[in-house]
Amino acid sequence: MTTPCLWTSDAMATAMGAATSGALPDCITGISIDSRTVQPGEAYFAIKGDVHDGHAFVGAALAAGAALAVVACDQRDQFAADAPLLIVDDVLDGLRDLARAARARLAGRVIAVTGSVGKTSTKEALRAVFAAQGETHASVASFNNHWGVPLTLARCPASARYAVFEIGMNHAGEIEKLVEMVRPHVAIITTVEPVHLEFFDSVEGIADAKAEIFCAMEPGGAAVLNRDNPHFERLCRRARERGIERIVTFGSDVAADARLIDVALHPDCSAVRAEINGLPVTYKLAIPGRHQAMNSLAVLAAAELAGADLALAALTLSQVAPASGRGVRKTLEIGSSGEATLIDESYNANPASMAAALSVLGAATPGAHGRRIAVLGDMLELGPSSPELHSGLAASVAANAVDMVFCCGPMMRHLWDALSPGRQAGYADSSAALESQVVAAIRAGDVIMVKGSLGSRMKTIVAALEKHYPSSAASSDVAV
Repeated sequence: MTTPCLWTSDAMATAMGAATSGALPDCITGISIDSRTVQPGEAYFAIKGDVHDGHAFVGAALAAGAALAVVACDQRDQFAADAPLLIVDDVLDGLRDLARAARARLAGRVIAVTGSVGKTSTKEALRAVFAAQGETHASVASFNNHWGVPLTLARCPASARYAVFEIGMNHAGEIEKLVEMVRPHVAIITTVEPVHLEFFDSVEGIADAKAEIFCAMEPGGAAVLNRDNPHFERLCRRARERGIERIVTFGSDVAADARLIDVALHPDCSAVRAEINGLPVTYKLAIPGRHQAMNSLAVLAAAELAGADLALAALTLSQVAPASGRGVRKTLEIGSSGEATLIDESYNANPASMAAALSVLGAATPGAHGRRIAVLGDMLELGPSSPELHSGLAASVAANAVDMVFCCGPMMRHLWDALSPGRQAGYADSSAALESQVVAAIRAGDVIMVKGSLGSRMKTIVAALEKHYPSSAASSDVAV
């Protein structure tokens, strides 16, 4: 099958105000910023990152079949005179210009998601719901920052019926710059929690930063807000100040437009009863946890606002699997003695998501002689409140009947010290140093949940467990 044309070279050059060099193909099939994964026919953008300058890999990208490379004018002389190039003042600015051109030609409905917790899971659920009803484009992985959002937008086909964007931040002002490119019809804020406190004076400051998503809404656009969150009224005010008249709420509050009536929590799914604008809806959610059930309400509210069929959207939620590192369950073969269950939550962590993950662990049922085991790494960017936010997790550990806790990192030492001695399973300064302790402790019947901020490198412990206890029955870690 022929890959459809995403851009023409002429359209790209016009959008970016680029000079041209060499023989440029008419059709560009994709956009890449990584020479290792660039596909034949794609345009390679030589972005200068924190570690590497993409200009060093232009040759490799072209050799791999890239149709052309987008380079900065001050780097032009290092390439052959006939190299197929689009030449701009700044490559990242050029990508942003292309993103704006992509948004200008897009006739579909655009949905943007932000929040302290649940952005990626909500975005993936939206992707699945909309894909069942029409051509859908959405960001891959967590492409939610200063390069991920414009890259996702530049990759969006003009024919998309729905486009879903995840928008992140850890400083004030970041969301505003991103949403000015995206210009959503529907904006979701999943929740506001104490994260990134290293960069904010208060949680109210975080709420205001999240509310930047309202600054560039399409006329007549709608906000979807968590009515159960303590900052709901503040977010409503910010939305009104931006001229947004339609605010749709979700939560368990009796006044919520998308209201949770009941949720039955099971180890590997949830059964949800809800009302969406007064319409009763019952559905199965393939991702366990009350927090996931709450976010599914936002998904259904947004789907209805975007014109999707509500009943089909609810049905689709039963097919949505967790994204990698966000609750994927895998089976570990413990020799001839049986199996253990690994819950991989290693992608990231903050106090709210950590408490949610511990509640999922608490809902899990260990096998005979098995235990609930939490393996926890530091939660980063929490500022002066970090020690108490870590030690405060002891209450969630106890409330969810966690039998053993492994901790790693200087901040998790505060939790370790707050635990009862019977729950203290092992401590180390780093995930690498903790690895052998965790591997040695596992036995058949155990349920092991691994979680920490990305910088805590908890994925190394997940990898060690999978290597030591391989299983042919391991579940897929690919999100639907």
